[in-house]
Amino acid sequence: MSAIPDFLSHLNPSQRQAVEHFCGPLLVVAGAGSGKTRALTYRISNLVMRHQVNPENILAVTFTNKAAREMKERIEKLFAEQLAQQDHGKALELLAPQQQTKLRSQVYKTITKPLWIGTFHSLCARLLRMEIEKYQDEKGRKWQRNFSIFDESDVQSLIKDIVVNQLNLDDRKFQPRSVRFAISNAKNQGWNPQELEANQQDFRGRVVAQVYSKYQDSLAANNGLDFDDLIRVLVQLLKQNGQVLGYWHQQFRHMLVDEYQDTNRTQYDLLRLLATNGTDTRNFKDWEHRSVFVVGDADQSIYSFRAADFKILMGFQQDFGDGLPDGDTRTMVKLEENYRSTENILQVANELIDNNTERIDKILKPTRGAGEPIYCYRADDELHESDFVIQQIRTLEQSHPELSWGDFAILYRTNAQSRAFEEGLVRWSIPYTVVGGLKFYDRREIKDVLAYLRLIVNPADTVSLKRVINTPRRGIGKTTLDRLMNAAQELGVPLWEMLTEETAVKTLAARSAKPILQFVEMMRHWQGQVETQSAANIIQGILEDSGYVRDLKNQGTDEADDRIGNVQELQNAALQYAEENTDESLPSFLANTALASDLDDLDEKTTVSLMTLHAAKGLEFPIVFLVGLEQGLFPNFRSLEDPAAIEEERRLCYVGVTRAQERLFISHARERRLYGSREPAMPSLFLSELPRDLLQTNSLSAIPSEPPHSAMSPGAKKKKMPNTHAMDWAVGDRLVHRGFGLGEVTHIFGGGNKICLAVKFPGIGKKIIDPNITVLDRVE
Repeated sequence: MSAIPDFLSHLNPSQRQAVEHFCGPLLVVAGAGSGKTRALTYRISNLVMRHQVNPENILAVTFTNKAAREMKERIEKLFAEQLAQQDHGKALELLAPQQQTKLRSQVYKTITKPLWIGTFHSLCARLLRMEIEKYQDEKGRKWQRNFSIFDESDVQSLIKDIVVNQLNLDDRKFQPRSVRFAISNAKNQGWNPQELEANQQDFRGRVVAQVYSKYQDSLAANNGLDFDDLIRVLVQLLKQNGQVLGYWHQQFRHMLVDEYQDTNRTQYDLLRLLATNGTDTRNFKDWEHRSVFVVGDADQSIYSFRAADFKILMGFQQDFGDGLPDGDTRTMVKLEENYRSTENILQVANELIDNNTERIDKILKPTRGAGEPIYCYRADDELHESDFVIQQIRTLEQSHPELSWGDFAILYRTNAQSRAFEEGLVRWSIPYTVVGGLKFYDRREIKDVLAYLRLIVNPADTVSLKRVINTPRRGIGKTTLDRLMNAAQELGVPLWEMLTEETAVKTLAARSAKPILQFVEMMRHWQGQVETQSAANIIQGILEDSGYVRDLKNQGTDEADDRIGNVQELQNAALQYAEENTDESLPSFLANTALASDLDDLDEKTTVSLMTLHAAKGLEFPIVFLVGLEQGLFPNFRSLEDPAAIEEERRLCYVGVTRAQERLFISHARERRLYGSREPAMPSLFLSELPRDLLQTNSLSAIPSEPPHSAMSPGAKKKKMPNTHAMDWAVGDRLVHRGFGLGEVTHIFGGGNKICLAVKFPGIGKKIIDPNITVLDRVE
């Protein structure tokens, strides 16, 4: 296919420089709203059009499945437009619908279908379906290619069983959720159980490593992987099998990674292995017809709690690039022109993030007009804050016919803040969606049906088997199931294998034998249909044969009717998946559902969006309300004494500001009830970092001129006392802490110079502070 001369003509110079880069490493520092998706899309197109790169040799990693779909659609449209001009001399939209469909179909078959585009998890799952049988872990555990992907509730169930039943641990000291978090963190570091144990200094850490080992035993016994293993196992496989690594190193000659600042260590290891065939990055020189193209922004790194490490992006120039200063480097391009927000919004964002020290220097440059000033509202409490936000939404929606409810977003730091806004929206009959609420695939009835489907594909999945064998009720009691389970464990076989032995079932199950054997016969029938029937047909069949829908209909309640609607929607999802993908098989559909995100299905057009700032990453809205800017809430209290954590909180605020296209409203309250008690609240330190000349407000005190560590009540005289003798403190003394703000001493522990103070800070609570090592300002 010959390229059209003006193919890249409407890219700006920085975008064009990035897109036209062919071989070797390149870091694209892409500011918010700077067209990074366009750069990625055009780069892929340019590789194929102008350099005749085979689409099969291109690997593109996106942050969400939605972003992957959008990228494929853009590429498909772009190539179809080129074909329309080349073959018909017309723009694509001027062709007859049948001609347009024909061109798009041609592009799909030759370009977008062969491309490897998806999230880390979806791409790794796809690779493991082909290669996992060549892998065994450090204890000889092995998996089959029909493995199940366990979701979070399945994982929690396994870990709880290990903690409580297998190891007889106190689940108050070893809470399954915190143990799960520790195991996940270890996997994201690339550690196996032995490596986790070697890195532990205390008893608790060694016990967690023991749980981790037994957890891996359970996963292997169920032929299951969790989300973290999708990447970790592939990395370990590539490290232990040079032949497999060499094959995929040759396959993926051009790799593109979006949101590079959000990668973790195992994801980085995967990219490094595939790019260099295992060679140290600084020694790898074979960049002929090969590239690593990463796009990201350290200023938008907000996922450290998921083990994301923005220092991976910061280190790209030393790892892969030439390491030269910004002005001289040939392995870094900055995209700074912003096409999303007005100039005032960008100026606020630039001045805010400039307070961070760990970043690559850049500024967002406006391409639009100044726009409206940013409005900062000081409310009496969270209810008045909600009233203000909702009245603004109602007024703007009524006075601007071009706006719909989907153009508004309310962004907050914690989910607990949503209640007041939800109640207000309901009161005014304004439709809304809480992004990050209960996901479709987390609903009980959906998880039931998915368990049936997973068992059809992977009979060794005992977790799914135990969920559905008596759902709906078939008269198979827990005692019978435990007896069969114990026998299976004694024999070292999966529970399913025990159930397929008719003699064993009749012997062990007694009166429950008949329904068990009927269940097995039904499942065997559908297991035999996997190769020939579509996912949608199997779902329809299992819903009928299992009696699941019939049982719901017999319940005759509104809740049951809703659940019937949900399982029918699952079948709709399978039909839609078949329309969008050539592989309509059940294993492929299950892999897609296991990796689904609530952001993938966000309806951005019809409802007001309520979400945490973390959930807002990657989205944009004409009107944004950034609420709850209070010390201890945002930034949250855990970050107040940690400079690195404060910088991440500031990046989170920056992300919130840059979601706004036209209007930005910021709010905080004088007092707030969050966790039961009502306390005075102090304005966030971030408010003092915003340019006052670009802000409007309802109160002079809404925008502090100094950070809260120097704030105090009117007329109070501050005296700096960093070397105050410890015994000089007394209950009732008022002081200012540089992170927590104004507080009052409530208790004194110890005596002489060795004392600690209990200090109550409004909106934060009590903190224990050693006055000998902490600088405190006494208020007199």
